[in-house]
Amino acid sequence: MKRYFLIGYMGAGKTTLGKFISQKMELSFIDLDLYIESRYRKTINEIFQEKGEDGFREIERKALHEVGEFEDVVIATGGGVPCFFDNKEYMNQQGVTIYLKTGVPVLFKRLKIAKASRPILKDKTDEELYSFIEENLNKRESAYEAAKLIFDANELDDYKQIEAATNKLCSLLKDYD
Repeated sequence: MKRYFLIGYMGAGKTTLGKFISQKMELSFIDLDLYIESRYRKTINEIFQEKGEDGFREIERKALHEVGEFEDVVIATGGGVPCFFDNKEYMNQQGVTIYLKTGVPVLFKRLKIAKASRPILKDKTDEELYSFIEENLNKRESAYEAAKLIFDANELDDYKQIEAATNKLCSLLKDYD
Protein backbone atom coordinates (compact mmCIF):
# COMPACT_ATOMS: atom_id res chain seq x y z
CA MET A 1 0.00 0.00 0.00
CA LYS A 2 1.41 3.32 -1.09
CA ARG A 3 0.23 6.78 -0.14
CA TYR A 4 2.24 9.86 -1.08
CA PHE A 5 1.31 13.45 -0.17
CA LEU A 6 2.93 16.26 -2.17
CA ILE A 7 3.14 19.49 -0.21
CA GLY A 8 4.63 22.90 -0.95
CA TYR A 9 3.78 26.43 -1.96
CA MET A 10 1.47 27.16 -4.87
CA GLY A 11 3.42 26.88 -8.10
CA ALA A 12 5.88 24.36 -6.65
CA GLY A 13 4.77 21.68 -9.13
CA LYS A 14 2.61 19.45 -6.91
CA THR A 15 0.01 18.73 -9.58
CA THR A 16 2.52 18.50 -12.44
CA LEU A 17 4.91 16.14 -10.66
CA GLY A 18 2.03 14.28 -9.01
CA LYS A 19 0.57 13.30 -12.38
CA PHE A 20 3.93 12.13 -13.70
CA ILE A 21 4.83 10.19 -10.53
CA SER A 22 1.45 8.48 -10.35
CA GLN A 23 1.72 7.41 -14.00
CA LYS A 24 5.26 6.09 -13.62
CA MET A 25 4.44 4.23 -10.38
CA GLU A 26 1.02 3.08 -11.65
CA LEU A 27 -0.85 4.77 -8.81
CA SER A 28 -4.01 6.87 -8.74
CA PHE A 29 -3.63 10.64 -8.69
CA ILE A 30 -5.76 13.07 -6.71
CA ASP A 31 -5.49 16.84 -6.73
CA LEU A 32 -7.09 17.77 -3.40
CA ASP A 33 -8.46 21.09 -4.69
CA LEU A 34 -10.14 19.37 -7.67
CA TYR A 35 -11.48 16.69 -5.34
CA ILE A 36 -13.06 19.38 -3.15
CA GLU A 37 -14.47 21.22 -6.17
CA SER A 38 -16.10 18.07 -7.53
CA ARG A 39 -17.53 17.10 -4.11
CA TYR A 40 -18.99 20.54 -3.45
CA ARG A 41 -19.72 21.44 -7.09
CA LYS A 42 -18.14 24.84 -6.51
CA THR A 43 -14.74 26.36 -7.20
CA ILE A 44 -12.30 26.80 -4.33
CA ASN A 45 -12.76 30.54 -4.79
CA GLU A 46 -16.56 30.23 -4.44
CA ILE A 47 -16.18 28.13 -1.28
CA PHE A 48 -13.74 30.72 0.12
CA GLN A 49 -16.20 33.54 -0.65
CA GLU A 50 -19.17 31.69 0.88
CA LYS A 51 -17.56 30.16 3.96
CA GLY A 52 -14.47 32.30 4.54
CA GLU A 53 -11.01 30.87 5.10
CA ASP A 54 -11.94 29.06 8.32
CA GLY A 55 -14.87 27.31 6.64
CA PHE A 56 -12.75 26.37 3.66
CA ARG A 57 -9.94 25.00 5.84
CA GLU A 58 -12.47 22.81 7.67
CA ILE A 59 -13.75 21.43 4.34
CA GLU A 60 -10.15 20.93 3.18
CA ARG A 61 -9.27 19.03 6.37
CA LYS A 62 -12.30 16.75 5.98
CA ALA A 63 -11.41 16.07 2.32
CA LEU A 64 -7.80 15.34 3.28
CA HIS A 65 -9.01 12.75 5.79
CA GLU A 66 -11.21 11.17 3.09
CA VAL A 67 -8.46 10.85 0.48
CA GLY A 68 -5.94 9.97 3.18
CA GLU A 69 -7.68 6.62 3.49
CA PHE A 70 -7.25 5.76 -0.19
CA GLU A 71 -4.55 3.26 -1.09
CA ASP A 72 -1.95 3.33 -3.86
CA VAL A 73 -2.35 7.04 -4.46
CA VAL A 74 -0.39 10.25 -5.02
CA ILE A 75 -2.17 13.27 -3.52
CA ALA A 76 -1.29 16.84 -4.50
CA THR A 77 -2.42 19.02 -1.60
CA GLY A 78 -3.23 22.71 -1.59
CA GLY A 79 -0.39 24.98 -0.49
CA GLY A 80 -1.91 25.67 2.92
CA VAL A 81 -2.86 22.11 3.88
CA PRO A 82 0.11 21.31 6.15
CA CYS A 83 -0.26 24.65 7.96
CA PHE A 84 -3.66 24.02 9.56
CA PHE A 85 -5.11 21.73 12.21
CA ASP A 86 -3.21 18.46 12.60
CA ASN A 87 -2.89 18.02 8.83
CA LYS A 88 0.89 17.62 8.63
CA GLU A 89 0.89 15.04 11.44
CA TYR A 90 -2.03 13.23 9.82
CA MET A 91 -0.28 13.05 6.43
CA ASN A 92 2.98 11.86 8.01
CA GLN A 93 1.05 9.16 9.85
CA GLN A 94 -0.89 8.04 6.77
CA GLY A 95 1.94 7.95 4.26
CA VAL A 96 5.00 9.69 2.92
CA THR A 97 4.94 13.49 2.72
CA ILE A 98 7.15 15.09 0.10
CA TYR A 99 7.92 18.80 0.30
CA LEU A 100 8.56 20.18 -3.17
CA LYS A 101 10.99 22.87 -2.08
CA THR A 102 11.13 25.78 -4.49
CA GLY A 103 12.85 29.16 -4.18
CA VAL A 104 11.04 32.49 -4.24
CA PRO A 105 12.50 33.59 -7.63
CA VAL A 106 11.29 30.35 -9.27
CA LEU A 107 7.86 30.57 -7.63
CA PHE A 108 7.60 34.20 -8.72
CA LYS A 109 8.39 33.26 -12.33
CA ARG A 110 5.81 30.45 -12.35
CA LEU A 111 3.08 32.34 -10.51
CA LYS A 112 3.53 35.50 -12.57
CA ILE A 113 2.58 33.44 -15.63
CA ALA A 114 -0.38 31.78 -13.86
CA LYS A 115 -1.60 34.67 -11.71
CA ALA A 116 -4.70 35.37 -13.82
CA SER A 117 -6.09 31.95 -12.81
CA ARG A 118 -5.33 32.49 -9.10
CA PRO A 119 -7.79 34.95 -7.54
CA ILE A 120 -5.54 35.75 -4.57
CA LEU A 121 -2.74 36.85 -6.94
CA LYS A 122 -4.41 38.31 -10.01
CA ASP A 123 -4.41 42.00 -8.98
CA LYS A 124 -0.87 42.12 -7.58
CA THR A 125 1.95 44.06 -9.22
CA ASP A 126 5.23 42.21 -9.75
CA GLU A 127 6.70 43.75 -6.60
CA GLU A 128 3.62 42.88 -4.54
CA LEU A 129 3.60 39.34 -5.91
CA TYR A 130 7.26 38.76 -5.07
CA SER A 131 6.80 40.12 -1.51
CA PHE A 132 3.61 38.10 -1.03
CA ILE A 133 5.34 34.85 -2.04
CA GLU A 134 8.39 35.59 0.10
CA GLU A 135 6.34 36.47 3.18
CA ASN A 136 3.96 33.52 2.93
CA LEU A 137 6.66 31.00 2.10
CA ASN A 138 8.60 32.13 5.20
CA LYS A 139 5.47 31.62 7.34
CA ARG A 140 4.83 28.14 5.94
CA GLU A 141 8.38 26.83 5.63
CA SER A 142 8.47 25.09 9.04
CA ALA A 143 5.21 23.25 8.28
CA TYR A 144 6.55 22.18 4.89
CA GLU A 145 9.86 21.05 6.35
CA ALA A 146 8.05 18.60 8.65
CA ALA A 147 7.75 16.39 5.54
CA LYS A 148 9.47 13.02 5.53
CA LEU A 149 11.21 13.89 2.26
CA ILE A 150 12.36 17.28 0.96
CA PHE A 151 12.76 17.39 -2.82
CA ASP A 152 14.25 20.24 -4.87
CA ALA A 153 11.54 21.26 -7.36
CA ASN A 154 13.26 24.32 -8.81
CA GLU A 155 13.87 22.77 -12.22
CA LEU A 156 10.54 21.83 -13.77
CA ASP A 157 10.55 24.21 -16.71
CA ASP A 158 10.26 21.74 -19.56
CA TYR A 159 9.35 18.14 -20.25
CA LYS A 160 12.95 16.91 -19.94
CA GLN A 161 13.36 18.49 -16.50
CA ILE A 162 9.98 17.18 -15.34
CA GLU A 163 10.86 13.70 -16.57
CA ALA A 164 14.26 13.82 -14.80
CA ALA A 165 12.65 15.04 -11.57
CA THR A 166 10.01 12.30 -11.83
CA ASN A 167 12.65 9.59 -12.22
CA LYS A 168 14.71 10.95 -9.34
CA LEU A 169 11.72 11.28 -7.02
CA CYS A 170 10.38 7.82 -7.90
CA SER A 171 13.72 6.24 -7.08
CA LEU A 172 13.81 8.14 -3.75
CA LEU A 173 10.28 6.93 -2.95
CA LYS A 174 11.29 3.30 -3.50
CA ASP A 175 13.38 3.66 -0.32
CA TYR A 176 10.15 4.28 1.61
CA ASP A 177 8.41 1.11 0.43
